[in-house]
Amino acid sequence: MQNTLLKPLLITTGEPAGIGMDIVIDVLAHHSHALSVPLIICADKYAFTERVAQLTRQNVVKKDILVNMAVVDDVHTLNLSTPHPICLLHVPCASPVVAGVLNTNNASMVQAQLDIAHKLASTHQIRAIITAPLQKSVMIDGGVCLDNGDKFSGHTEYFMSKAGVDKVVMMLANAKMKVALVTTHLPLKDVANAITPYAICQTVQITHDEMVHKFGITCPKILVCGLNPHAGEDGHLGDEELTVINPVLQTFAKQGMDVSLAMPADTLFTERNLAAADVVIAMYHDQGLAPLKSHGFGDTVNITLGLPYVRTSVDHGTALTLAGTGQASSSSLRRAIDMAMMMSGG
Repeated sequence: MQNTLLKPLLITTGEPAGIGMDIVIDVLAHHSHALSVPLIICADKYAFTERVAQLTRQNVVKKDILVNMAVVDDVHTLNLSTPHPICLLHVPCASPVVAGVLNTNNASMVQAQLDIAHKLASTHQIRAIITAPLQKSVMIDGGVCLDNGDKFSGHTEYFMSKAGVDKVVMMLANAKMKVALVTTHLPLKDVANAITPYAICQTVQITHDEMVHKFGITCPKILVCGLNPHAGEDGHLGDEELTVINPVLQTFAKQGMDVSLAMPADTLFTERNLAAADVVIAMYHDQGLAPLKSHGFGDTVNITLGLPYVRTSVDHGTALTLAGTGQASSSSLRRAIDMAMMMSGG
């Protein structure tokens, strides 16, 4: 069996019109010394070569970064037993790529990257998946759906569907805090109905287990946000804390887990509370990610907990106006690579 430490990381470059290729190219050009394992990059080889040329013309990178790359035209011909240090896996676009200009014809190419990544990760042929940003609108307008027919809503839900697991947890992490979410990409009007005992139970259990097994924290301290203002104010501002959230948390606490009852979100994210917490669980997307990103946007990593493999991602979007300009920062991608290395054992 292949040594885990020698297995390659795989990076999907995501939306080809966005900055996914730019930030990967920046890592290869200026930070390749930090790559201690082989790397597979999923991209259209022609679009990738052109993006390198664009950035070269602006004196951002040197074209010779392509010299050290092996180019493979088919996933079935990848040499994963003795992988090349840097391999560009050609995933062809249906239409030519123009930096900054979205094209729904290329949605299937983005989907193909995710499918390749899932297949190689689920068969233990790669060490971890790192994803660059995609454009959800392109995926939806391009007809990409989950295996059950549901509308595409993001990397997290797509990998959950492919892996066949009932629940995964989106967690973002930076030097200041780690925040896991009970619900992810839902309209705010749908959140309350999605806060069920099962959803709370699964989120807490997965978060706890992954903090133990992937982050090496023996007894993680977990703080949990309430859903309503002031955590419901004893039922006067909403009763979900009393009827749904706290009963589940009390069960975990009785079993010995170090988990709080529902806390007011407006005071949970204070220096004192965060200093004592290993991870915060928020009820919905902006409740948790607004304070987190205010303390490290661009230096934050998106992590999917509960998958049978490691998947990390950047904390930003496709930044179409920056594509091909040389102004995109690779900071979050570099942190996602580091996090994937740490979570996968070295």
